[in-house]
Amino acid sequence: MCEIFCFNSNTPKQVNECLECFYNHSEDHPHGWGLANMQSDEFVIDKEPVKATCSQHLKDILSHPVVGKNVFAHIRLATVGEIVSPNCHPFHELDDNNRSWMLIHNGTIFDYPGLDKYKEHENGDTDSERILLFIIDKVNEFEKEKGAPSTIKERFNLLNGIVADLSKNNKLNLMIYDGDLTYIHSNMRKTLYYLKDEEGFLVASTPLDDDERWKEVELNKLFGLIDGNIIFESEEHDNEFIQTEEHEKALENFLNSLQE
Repeated sequence: MCEIFCFNSNTPKQVNECLECFYNHSEDHPHGWGLANMQSDEFVIDKEPVKATCSQHLKDILSHPVVGKNVFAHIRLATVGEIVSPNCHPFHELDDNNRSWMLIHNGTIFDYPGLDKYKEHENGDTDSERILLFIIDKVNEFEKEKGAPSTIKERFNLLNGIVADLSKNNKLNLMIYDGDLTYIHSNMRKTLYYLKDEEGFLVASTPLDDDERWKEVELNKLFGLIDGNIIFESEEHDNEFIQTEEHEKALENFLNSLQE
């Protein structure tokens, strides 16, 4: 599986120390890294299909202050898709109203036939990219029917339904950003944590330090964050993911195939 990271705040903050702690986990997640920083309504995205601790490009980035209100990071342990740049997170797409969307994913889609048609349209070959393309299509359909751009609340409600449905029989730890709202979702125990303090809102697959204020993200809910605060919280769905021996075997077989 992968690890994911998000920083959300009301004012730009430097996050180098948090990122360095996060990327140090790449020894166990060696198949790529990604970093997205939202600056002045524009995504700045860097990613490579190499281990984060071995990347000179990442070292160069972190040798300068990384400052932002909305910063996302990812380290990949491949479960679907080749180890190539198009399969590294974050994924970024525009909807029909020219709104930018970004997604990072920790998990695997074992069962959702509705994503299969996007295999012909994605740049890489991951289930994660297909999730974003699916979401974009649903947003476009909603806004076309409405005849106008969606509101923040409408997008949250729409994604809540999509994410709840996608999470059935699938591990779906997600971080999504739509230019306004950061969406957070987890449906597997002890795989996503948050820390809220005066600096902002940190979310990561594992706590980044020994601060006792780290708490597990509530399962089976979608959260919407703006400026370091939760402004939307969904009802709880029933689709907790519990990894079975069958899941573990499928993932092991895939990892073994990468070494052949």
